[in-house]
Amino acid sequence: MEILKKYITFTNLKNWNFVRSEYGLFVVVFIVSSLCSCGNRSGSGIDQGEIHFSIAYVGQMMGIKKEIMPKQMVVSFKDDKVLFDMTSNIGRSGIMILSNPDDDIYDMYCSVLTSRYYYGAKPGEMYPGFGAMKGIVVEETSKEAVICGYNAHCAEVTLPSKSGVKYEVWYTKEIDLDNPNRATPFKDIDGVILKFFYVIGDLEMHFSAENVYSKNIDDALFDRKKGYILATKESIDRFIVEMINY
Repeated sequence: MEILKKYITFTNLKNWNFVRSEYGLFVVVFIVSSLCSCGNRSGSGIDQGEIHFSIAYVGQMMGIKKEIMPKQMVVSFKDDKVLFDMTSNIGRSGIMILSNPDDDIYDMYCSVLTSRYYYGAKPGEMYPGFGAMKGIVVEETSKEAVICGYNAHCAEVTLPSKSGVKYEVWYTKEIDLDNPNRATPFKDIDGVILKFFYVIGDLEMHFSAENVYSKNIDDALFDRKKGYILATKESIDRFIVEMINY
């Protein structure tokens, strides 16, 4: 446990004795593709609903098994509020990222089995775990495509940590969501992202939209979650980095 004692300053560590186990590594992968077939378009200009993404993993996972990784992410949105939910069916472990500017809530929630922690970020602040994407550069291109029935535009992304590598991020302006990427490293992209990626150490997570649903979303979904212990940004960030290299 010396690694955890050195790098983690959570309010309460009594439930973290298992973090070296296979399930303890879950937290690493949620801090979290090629174009694929999608469901039917739900309509232009929708201002609330859900986007369901598939997740593909590229790179080293160290001791983590791909079989226990989450296969999907659900993004719920309403007006200018967004919730990214990447939790696994195994133990309900994973990550949620909440952006609710109306109530000044910009939270990241980490849960591993019965242990639950959160960090409350400031507006515009990069969340823990995204350190490998610091200094991201976004350049617009003329490429266009149709994803899930929506007209999408392509931006090329480069990272200082991935010299010589160009990534594509696809987004649409046909979903009515104000500043949709404030909770992601792609905050400079003016549109709802439908195909994107995260880099965490040597691991890449690639997200591809499969379906966009227009549906009523309860405002309570964007409230601050209960049952989580407050942690520092440095604690979560160092924990993620240490575990992914463990």
